[in-house]
Amino acid sequence: MKILGTGSAIPRKVVTNDMLSEFLDTSDAWIVPRTGIHSRHVITDEQLEDLGTKAALNALEMSGLSVADIDYFICSNVVGEYVTPSLSCVIASKIGLTCPCVDINCACPGFIYALDIAESRYLAGKSKNILIVCAEEPTRMCDWSDRSTAVLFGDGAGAVVLGEGNNIKGVELHSQPDVQKIWEKRVLEKTPYISKEEENVPLQMRGREVFKFAVNASTRDVESLLSSLGMTKDDVNYYMVHQANMRIIEAIKQYLGERDEKFPTNIGDHGNSSSASCPILLDECNRKGLFKKGDVLVFSAFGAGLLSGVAVLEW
Repeated sequence: MKILGTGSAIPRKVVTNDMLSEFLDTSDAWIVPRTGIHSRHVITDEQLEDLGTKAALNALEMSGLSVADIDYFICSNVVGEYVTPSLSCVIASKIGLTCPCVDINCACPGFIYALDIAESRYLAGKSKNILIVCAEEPTRMCDWSDRSTAVLFGDGAGAVVLGEGNNIKGVELHSQPDVQKIWEKRVLEKTPYISKEEENVPLQMRGREVFKFAVNASTRDVESLLSSLGMTKDDVNYYMVHQANMRIIEAIKQYLGERDEKFPTNIGDHGNSSSASCPILLDECNRKGLFKKGDVLVFSAFGAGLLSGVAVLEW
């Protein structure tokens, strides 16, 4: 397939590190060296489905396709106010989509998992034009009295429209299943028969272990896929790495031995927006005119599961 259009949408509210220091034992001087984050966009009065809708419509407008042209819709989302119907159905109802809709919960690498599903459907002859929306509000998963997690995240949505082409060169997905590195739990509705102990647990992260997993998974995945495609790092123009933490990105850059200019970033004023991270970065770079025809883009993302993925695309 080929990316025909990109779109994104972010909340209006900008929360700076200094604003966090008003109620957290933290400061800009503490946060920036550890994360690279100066500020983030946080949902206030917006609905997540409205951000997803805006991102989708922006991508559709750029693609030149109409809603009627889309024959499959994939939405990547970890958590939202709707348990059912799926977020894809909620967004579809807002933009008039009537094609099959499906949600996936792959956390931060959700965009790459969605690309894999889209390409597989296309190769199977089941779909021609596919919409992907990654809409996330990880700020609603955190304990905002816990500086180890609350400072990391921002909300937003990113989208792409895919159509006929030969620009997705390869996708690899990996897992190292481990529940205890990144997790959140919620108590479900009670029944008269529930006797097990249950509790609400806000997002928990084992930072050092997650850092090690992210760097190892990204560098392994990138080198593996490039090798299988008969490509080298010299062929790559840009690495579109999940914006989780600037120290992770710097470590990946160092291990790959690549130049700073190959790694566009927006984590400084976005934070970690889970699966929306890669498509938001893609849309911002695209609209700035960063890419030229024939450029090779490598997407790499990693997160809860533990899951990781890499995709190589020609622009």
